Amino acid sequence: MSLAKLNKRIDAVDSLLCVGLDPAETTSAGDTFAFNRRIIDSTHPYAAAYKLNTAFYESAGAVGWDALELTIAYLHKAYPDVFIIADAKRGDIGHTSEQYARAFFDRLNVDAVTLNPLMGYDALAPFLERADKVSILLCRTSNAGAADFFDQMVDSTPLWQHIAHKAAQAWNRHNNCMLVMGATEPQHIATARVLAPDIPFLIPGVGAQGGDLAASVKAALMPDRRGLLLNVGRGILEHSAPAAAALRYQMAINEARGQ
Repeated sequence: MSLAKLNKRIDAVDSLLCVGLDPAETTSAGDTFAFNRRIIDSTHPYAAAYKLNTAFYESAGAVGWDALELTIAYLHKAYPDVFIIADAKRGDIGHTSEQYARAFFDRLNVDAVTLNPLMGYDALAPFLERADKVSILLCRTSNAGAADFFDQMVDSTPLWQHIAHKAAQAWNRHNNCMLVMGATEPQHIATARVLAPDIPFLIPGVGAQGGDLAASVKAALMPDRRGLLLNVGRGILEHSAPAAAALRYQMAINEARGQ
């Protein structure tokens, strides 16, 4: 199914919004799941995808992982057309990556997982070879420290551009790659769109990190008006009216897309 599920959902709700389900505190599996369910039920008309950052669940131990599993199972049952991302940033040697792929794609049954590509193809292969699932590679992230390594020059070209080129030219043979491109540097998004014209982007960094929503959307957009998911977490989760916040983000994104 790969990216077909995402594109079908984007068209169905006319939205490129991804809601980040990152609860501030996990005290019990039931409480965290109830919080996530309220957010999902109120925002799903406006969301193409949900992204669960596993750190917010793993930090609570077993109860956090239980909440993660309950949330994903609920999404599958209540809203089966929604695209589900595990933001786990995995990447390790082959045998270890095989176990990570089994954990996220088979046990949790998410549609996509974020991956660190710096160990190279063999670390990514267990994910990339799953043609029915999506691999989201860190390319140029939204944090200030991204410049420490991603912007370092390799053969006169920034490292992140090598990642984008490698993904586009070698790793996307199943049409199941995405790239993480931070909204804090829209000019990099525009460059990445040239380097990887057929690969969708997951764009974090809008809101608390100060990324430029409109510029990021315009830079990432493909001719079919798809080509990206713009992730919003705290701007929705911490809002007194999450549905209204999600609707405003959807409308702002669509304004930037052009109607």
